[in-house]
Amino acid sequence: MNDKTSYGFTTTILHSDRQKDIEHGSVHKPVHTSVLFGYKDARDLAQVFQGKQSGYRYGRQGNPTVAALEDKITKMEGGASTITFATGMAAIGAVFQALLRQGDHVVSSRFLFGNTNSLWQTAKSQGIELSLVDATDVANVEAVLTPATRLVFVETIANPRTQIADLKRIGALCRERGILFVVDNTMASPYLFQPKSVHAGLVINSLTKSIAGHGNVLGGAITDTGLFDWSAYPNIADNFRKQASAQQGMAQIRAKGLRDFGATLSPDAAHQIAVGAETLALRMERECANALALAQMLEADPRVAAVYYPGLPSHPQHKLATDLFRAYGALLSLELKPEIDCFDYLNRLKLAINATHLGDTRTLVIPVAHTIFFEMGAIQRAEMGIADSLIRISVGIEDTQDLLSDFAAALSA
Repeated sequence: MNDKTSYGFTTTILHSDRQKDIEHGSVHKPVHTSVLFGYKDARDLAQVFQGKQSGYRYGRQGNPTVAALEDKITKMEGGASTITFATGMAAIGAVFQALLRQGDHVVSSRFLFGNTNSLWQTAKSQGIELSLVDATDVANVEAVLTPATRLVFVETIANPRTQIADLKRIGALCRERGILFVVDNTMASPYLFQPKSVHAGLVINSLTKSIAGHGNVLGGAITDTGLFDWSAYPNIADNFRKQASAQQGMAQIRAKGLRDFGATLSPDAAHQIAVGAETLALRMERECANALALAQMLEADPRVAAVYYPGLPSHPQHKLATDLFRAYGALLSLELKPEIDCFDYLNRLKLAINATHLGDTRTLVIPVAHTIFFEMGAIQRAEMGIADSLIRISVGIEDTQDLLSDFAAALSA
């Protein structure tokens, strides 16, 4: 396969492994389970450790199967390099651990995945200054910037209320000020959107979700888009300054965020994610179409108080989503009228599964305030716009009419 030829998204991912030498003509990169890697010449081993020669050191820091997946994710995001982790939260945690120091300032969207919010609160307790803002307007981000601001963090589509950050203008602001822009792209996926297009320096993906897609494996990734000037970032240690400036950030993340904390993606998991990723575009097309149809049906029902989905003209960031994304995503949420108990409604659904997960082939539902956002308390939930009756729906690939009938029947009952 000619690696100089430009192919589409799915073709590129399907044939990614064949771009490089692959054992025995295999179509997939084989699963390499070895933890150690031997060298006939001890000098070669030393050269690999010193970063002067390519090769593998130890399984905690990567292996050929994991590297093949990292190459796929890099291609998906149009980036320069990728590091994978055991979970998506490990990837976000690696940014905190490797790139921030006591006294640094972080600006983050307040519309966050619950565990990400928890992580930022931990960072705050350890001496990181934190400003949580409504990132749907760049003015709110700009208003809290300080000389100590090291990074701005947002999600492409917020979980669970689907707010969309002012991505283009925040990216332009960060570029102008020389601030690292970090975008969690999990809810959009690289198929619907590449944060590189809005000048993100780092992109986070929970590989567990849409990229793997089948609810059977955990994983996370950080992709360097190649746009950020690491030579100007103050927290790079001297030993990583010896590398080319474009590689300094990821070299430090791999050492301090992956090697030292050991949140390593296993080769078996990497293989499962790589296989799942082959159908990302196909699944997202179906899931997005289903989500739009379901959102439209629910919004038209008088028993539903509100529906939050970027594909609806009523959504506050509908135009922004239309301008940015290939489609509107597979995540939506709804509030029922007060006379309908959300638990009773969920229990009447036949197809949708009561479960905490996203980006699966099956449609999943969860009462948000009582489960995944319960820990943060009523005050913070109110600040995020999370009502007690809010139900999050991760839409799957079921036949559209079956899905619509299920949700309609549960309302009629």
